[in-house]
Amino acid sequence: MEGAGYRVVFEKGGVYLHTSAKKYQDRDSLIAGVIRVVEKDNDVLLHWAPVEEAGDSTQILFSKKDSSGGDSCASEEEPTFDPGYEPDWAVISTVRPQPRHSEPMRGAEPSCPQGSWAFSVSLGELKSIRRSKPGLSWAYLVLVTQAGGSLPALHFHRGGTRALLRVLSRYLLLASSPQDSRLYLVFPHDSSALSNSFHHLQLFDQDSSNVVSRFLQDPYSTTFSSFSRVTNFFRGALQPQPEGATSDLPPPPDDEPEPGFEVISCVELGPRPTVERGPPVTEEEWARHVGPEGRLQQVPELKNRIFSGGLSPGLRREAWKFLLGYLSWEGTAEEHKAHVRKKTDEYFRMKLQWKSVSPEQERRNSLLHGYRSLIERDVSRTDRTNKFYEGPENPGLGLLNDILLTYCMYHFDLGYVQGMSDLLSPILYVIQNEVDAFWCFCGFMELVQGNFEESQETMKRQLGRLLLLLRVLDPQLCDFLDSQDSGSLCFCFRWLLIWFKREFPFPDVLRLWEVLWTGLPGPNLHLLVACAILDMERDTLMLSGFGSNEILKHINELTMKLSVEDVLTRAEALHRQLTACPELPHNVQEILGLAPPTEPHSPSPTASPLPLSPTRAPPTPPPPTDTAQQPDSSLEILPEEEDDGADS
Repeated sequence: MEGAGYRVVFEKGGVYLHTSAKKYQDRDSLIAGVIRVVEKDNDVLLHWAPVEEAGDSTQILFSKKDSSGGDSCASEEEPTFDPGYEPDWAVISTVRPQPRHSEPMRGAEPSCPQGSWAFSVSLGELKSIRRSKPGLSWAYLVLVTQAGGSLPALHFHRGGTRALLRVLSRYLLLASSPQDSRLYLVFPHDSSALSNSFHHLQLFDQDSSNVVSRFLQDPYSTTFSSFSRVTNFFRGALQPQPEGATSDLPPPPDDEPEPGFEVISCVELGPRPTVERGPPVTEEEWARHVGPEGRLQQVPELKNRIFSGGLSPGLRREAWKFLLGYLSWEGTAEEHKAHVRKKTDEYFRMKLQWKSVSPEQERRNSLLHGYRSLIERDVSRTDRTNKFYEGPENPGLGLLNDILLTYCMYHFDLGYVQGMSDLLSPILYVIQNEVDAFWCFCGFMELVQGNFEESQETMKRQLGRLLLLLRVLDPQLCDFLDSQDSGSLCFCFRWLLIWFKREFPFPDVLRLWEVLWTGLPGPNLHLLVACAILDMERDTLMLSGFGSNEILKHINELTMKLSVEDVLTRAEALHRQLTACPELPHNVQEILGLAPPTEPHSPSPTASPLPLSPTRAPPTPPPPTDTAQQPDSSLEILPEEEDDGADS
């Protein structure tokens, strides 16, 4: 967008000022506006201005006007969820900052007193940028000027902090503060500024000196190849100087745990290798791995075969017990029999706990009654088109019900959450034994139970990691999704929550899960499966002019249209392409299991406290980027037979 003497290089709506320190903002305390980066008269300016009341949402105010009288111009609905912000950084100080005034652009004049909050600042006047802590309902940025004052905190209700910082990195060098990982220190794009930062450095070995020399000559490529050494050097020798200066470093996704500063949007990946999947493991091939005492031999080779080809249907009933940890790969046949006897007794003791509760007792146990009601409702609508579960008096439904209720006794803290029946159904279909299916289901839940925690931290972390991988694999696709307010990847929420159960035909789900259960070629292959699907659809998404609503609709319409073999082939190719990159950022290596974490992460809770209401819903996906456009039902785990907006 260009005008007389200026050019708009970035624009993002849904950026609010919060004028109250209350935990829940009322309508009058929210000021909706638009943030812009504008090139004007050999300078680059950052503008924020309110949206005109009852006016075109693209009409932005650039002049500052006295705030006297009038009604609030905030036209957005009052948020109904806790933003979780820090009042000391996230709300406007009672003493307003004094940023530079800018001339009105596009002839726009403020039509309401909220125009008094409009500000404009030259990027050269910025000293630092602070971003919000992870885990908030939306992200915010606080900009501090060279004069020491801070501008009003900018709350990005519809996402966009990453896109803004990426644009700013075209004009500035953004470096993480060694004392505060959420604080970016701002430097101009010139070597002299960086040279001053290195002025007092004395203790370098030859290799480190080369790193610094190359960094001064080419900060972009050197960052990619030697970032970890530069980071460690800054921490040890430059405090309180910046920890490193890089360019085009996308910050972590909004509201996600900080992934670090090695995630770079233009990592040079090599060519994608060709992958050919093998045939399924047959019962005869499995038998060749069974030793004299019934102990499995050459287990790594066997797992590799399952990963590359899956299992033949007749073998799944036995092999899944090993893949899900019910039976030990190292155990003998006699040890397995003893283990099954022990687990059978344990299962029926737990089942008796809820079976022995009388109706009168249950009336005084709202938690158990709630679980029973929720399970009965979900079971009655789970995979009813499958012959194993079809019909009004199908015994398979009773087994689903009993296993899920017993799991509530097994895992009191987690209990039952909607969506678990989707995970149990294929296991019971394959195992066809109540006790064995229960313990296999427990093994699966050990892998995914964090998906069902109320805090949603595990789901948020997975979406953040998915975005990390996609950013390295396909930055252009990420930029496109960002531009369409879909950069949070919330449309992938259902994929990760129940491991693509609703996306593939039932037989393909069996193949997909057994491949993922091998743990090969490393952890988080399910994230590369998601990347593979997006990679397969990238041209359709990017060349069709889709907006956020069309993107969501297209993703939902992929249900039952995907080929699991094509997806697995592409996912493995993506993994090989990433692992072959010698300059792969360390935090991407962590996701792929190629490197240990740089610092210990606090373990995610295996379960969350039970809510007051026993009929809790599944974890709610991240707030949609535009609630006025995105259908509510698209991300819910709803029964497949429903007609009221069910996802499949």
